[in-house]
Amino acid sequence: MPRHIVPDVVNKQDLSSLTPKDTVLKAAKLMTSRKIGALLIMEEEELVGILSERDIAGRLVAEGKSPDGTLIGEIMTPKPETIGPKASVMDALQRMQEGGFRHLPVEVDGKVIGMVSIRDIYAAVREDLEEAVLEREAFISGSGLAGLP
Repeated sequence: MPRHIVPDVVNKQDLSSLTPKDTVLKAAKLMTSRKIGALLIMEEEELVGILSERDIAGRLVAEGKSPDGTLIGEIMTPKPETIGPKASVMDALQRMQEGGFRHLPVEVDGKVIGMVSIRDIYAAVREDLEEAVLEREAFISGSGLAGLP
């Protein structure tokens, strides 16, 4: 049975967000303390962007900008792609691969309810593969074919 983003991958997350007017230094400190690779960038209840480690590396560090003098809004990825909670894990993986990103906000009726990462997707796919192997081993053992070459 295909896994869905909610509740199979994302379930009751404590989301981290900042505003476009916060500094990149504040974002980096929050990301480090929470051990996360991306932040939701919100204005009121609206998702306006996402800030990832790649944004910081490519649009701040590589350009020689100061983290305490640069606002998130200057380097964030605006209007990020989102995914719905009933989307499959494979759909999320395909969208991440095609878009070249590692984080995907989960949205319902314009409200962000979670964030799925490539690490989350990897864990879900790994669990599916482990379950499939166990099912096949049980089938082979139960059918008397286990000892055949």
